[in-house]
Amino acid sequence: MDKVILQYQEDENVMIQLFARWCANHQLDALTLYAQAYPQQEKNLLLEKAVEEMDEDTLTIDTETLLNVLQLFGNEDLAFVVSVEADKHEKC
Repeated sequence: MDKVILQYQEDENVMIQLFARWCANHQLDALTLYAQAYPQQEKNLLLEKAVEEMDEDTLTIDTETLLNVLQLFGNEDLAFVVSVEADKHEKC
């Protein structure tokens, strides 16, 4: 059982890093977008850590991939915010 929980936590961390990288790719503030999606929640410490530790790599995260990953983890509200921002970005 511990192995399943650990794997889920690792996968969730990857999702958070993908979201943070996607935001960086689009010059968006990941913490602000997260707060828009989940205004009642306290700060997401894992997201803060991912943003702080993000390096300047050239990895580009495809919007559709991010949306699929977010929905896989039940983050429909965040996926919606990402979708809205992606639409804005494409129109520019």
